[in-house]
Amino acid sequence: MTTFPPPAEELRLLDAELRQLDARRGQLLARRAQLVAALYAVAPRPLAGPAPSAPPRPEASAPRVQNVLLVLGGVLLTVAAAAFTLLSWGDLGIAGRATVLGAVTAAVLAAPLFLLRRGLRSTAESVAGLGLALTVLDAYALHEAALGATDGTAYAAVSAAVLATLWTGYGAVSADLRLPRPAALTAAQFPLLLGALAVDAEAYGISAVLLVTAAADAVVAVRERSGSAVSFGAPRIVAVAGAGLLGGGGALIALRLSWTADGPGAAAGAAALLGFASMVAVGAAHRTARGSERLKGAAGAPSSAGAVPPGTVPPRAVPPGVSGPSPAFRVAAGTALSGGLLLVVALGGLLRVSLPGGWAVPAHLVCAVALAGGAALTGVARAWLPEAVRRGLVGAGAAVQALSLLWALPLVLVVVTGPLGWAQRPWSGGPGDAREAVTVLTPWPPYAPQALVVLVVLAGVAALSARRAGERSWASTGAVVLGWTAVLGLPAVLALPYPAGLALLGAATAALLALEGRLPHPRAGTVLALITSVDLAFLALADRTATLAVLSALAVLCAVASGSVRRSPLTAPAAAVYATALACATGAAAGWSAPHTALLVLAVPAACAPLAARAGAVTGLGVESAGAAAGAVAVGLAVTDAPVLALVLSLLGVVAAGTAARPDRRQAGYAAAVLFLLASWVRLAAWDVGTPEAYTLPVTVPALLVGVRRRRREPRLGSWPAYGPGLAVTLVPSLGAAWTDAGWTRPLLLGSAALAVTLLGARHRLRAPLVLGGAVLVLDALHELAPYLVQVADGLPRWVPPALAGLLLLAAGATYEQRIRDVRRVREALGRMN
Repeated sequence: MTTFPPPAEELRLLDAELRQLDARRGQLLARRAQLVAALYAVAPRPLAGPAPSAPPRPEASAPRVQNVLLVLGGVLLTVAAAAFTLLSWGDLGIAGRATVLGAVTAAVLAAPLFLLRRGLRSTAESVAGLGLALTVLDAYALHEAALGATDGTAYAAVSAAVLATLWTGYGAVSADLRLPRPAALTAAQFPLLLGALAVDAEAYGISAVLLVTAAADAVVAVRERSGSAVSFGAPRIVAVAGAGLLGGGGALIALRLSWTADGPGAAAGAAALLGFASMVAVGAAHRTARGSERLKGAAGAPSSAGAVPPGTVPPRAVPPGVSGPSPAFRVAAGTALSGGLLLVVALGGLLRVSLPGGWAVPAHLVCAVALAGGAALTGVARAWLPEAVRRGLVGAGAAVQALSLLWALPLVLVVVTGPLGWAQRPWSGGPGDAREAVTVLTPWPPYAPQALVVLVVLAGVAALSARRAGERSWASTGAVVLGWTAVLGLPAVLALPYPAGLALLGAATAALLALEGRLPHPRAGTVLALITSVDLAFLALADRTATLAVLSALAVLCAVASGSVRRSPLTAPAAAVYATALACATGAAAGWSAPHTALLVLAVPAACAPLAARAGAVTGLGVESAGAAAGAVAVGLAVTDAPVLALVLSLLGVVAAGTAARPDRRQAGYAAAVLFLLASWVRLAAWDVGTPEAYTLPVTVPALLVGVRRRRREPRLGSWPAYGPGLAVTLVPSLGAAWTDAGWTRPLLLGSAALAVTLLGARHRLRAPLVLGGAVLVLDALHELAPYLVQVADGLPRWVPPALAGLLLLAAGATYEQRIRDVRRVREALGRMN
């Protein structure tokens, strides 16, 4: 057992422990001072003076400063040379000019070789740049001095070719210089283009020279390699930029020529240009992809020596957790995609000129399908066709297919949304054919037959892709949707008779419901079937007989389809909706008024209530919602006839009460009570009953009964939530009516009722009846005594009211504390009540 010492003894022990801790702390501090002194003795610090500050950090590195100075010097020398050539050239003779040109250019071009041997590489690069600029000025000076009569464009073409050759040779001699090779490639971009412009070549020639130059650039780009398949040195950057800009320009010109060609010859010329551009792009993509695969294989293969061979850049390691295509793969795929698009346009242009108008898009689509199919379906092709190139070609075909689908979209919109226009013109007479049926308010799109062909082809392509990729792929769903749109557009495109169009849509609806289990998406068939049924229902609005027949068939078809658990959540509510529409159409066809038609519509919610009880949770909720919507339609139809509206509300209350008999739908009882109450109010209004108690007592009595029942189940429930709403519903409107009633019967009855409520509240110590009953009783008494009080006030002298008020204030002030205690007692008494 643990014992504790007395407080005095425990305090003494604590003081002793604290003294020991202080002594130990002093020893530790002394030892620390000794150690610090020993360290300072080993490395003494200066005795006085501030600590030297660190030198300021330079803002630019020495190589960067050197490069800036060299670039500025080269630029200034180039500017000086240009000024001399343009301004002072005429002051020299022919010999002087030749001497200056040869001496200066030769000296400047020879200087970098000497500088490289001395190790001044950056200076050599700057002087080489000046020498290259001097050669351009020499060419200009030569033209101005001796060849001024020649054509400027032709001379520029020849000069560009000569400069490109000279700079290439200079770069070969001085292999350590980086500037000559990209400069030579830059100059090589212009000879063919300037030559074509000099001879006034047509668009075909311009496109050809641009594509040839771009092809040369592509060859240079794929040959300029380093350690990575997508590493970009200066020559490769120039080559890639030239291939992209010039090749893009030439391809755009060829595309315009192909699209505007009006004969086989012009189309063949444009196709040749586009085919050449496609060949160049695919070849470059193939070479890039192969290089990437080789580098990838080298990176994955173990090295026997464990080191990278000299002269090569080691491949960049892929961080762990990072996956996806490499940059080289993306470049190759994008280039192959461009080439595939150019090839599709080339072949499509050849087919377009031999086909009637409007078939350009289908022609290009066929070529795209052939290209994508040839790249995707041939497994042997993977032996010589890299994966990146294959994906690019497949992507090109997919892109053309997507554009074709967008082109055919107007037809889809017309056949899907066009029938909705009959809602504004019901039973106005059947149209002549299916095309007139879908264009009641929308225009017919141009090239509709060609658009239908596009949809059929795309559906077939998607179906073939689904068979290769798996039954439940996105391609399967796409094939079903595209085939469905083609079926919807078929009657309108073929201008079938109106009944035939209705029959075809009905058959399509039934087929989609029947094929539900065989389609990739679980409910794709049901959704498409319901959309088709909506179009069919609106198309049938053109004719009375067609409307009744179609709505009957759709209601039965959806009801039969609800036998499947997978379809029932969608088809069961649809059956109720079509049954509601059929009831409305039947009443209108029979010449019934809207209120009497509402009685026929009530058959739908009456049938939905027991059906929902037998269905599952999801299906039952949908059926109940559809039945509630049908009830709302019935109320809307009967709103103009009060007796019929009261009957409709009563019948709906019966349906709601029957639903509330289910254990999981007890909340429907509130809806039933509200419907019965509304029905009674409407009936009273139809009988011209103006007494407010006739409207309020049917609410008060059940509300009070519910309150009594709740109080028995929950004894701690207060009287306000239990009895307050029920009492206020009758007492407050009756009080308002009594204040405007000149008779004595209503105030007497109201006062008697309020007195009874007050006494009951006092008897059972309930706050709500006591307060509400007492307040209404006081206000009702004041209303009855008001005339007499007015008469008494008129008979009193004018000084009596102020005197009475003064006496009242004196009395209140004299007994203020007593009144506060009395009020407190009353509040405590009310607080003890429920």
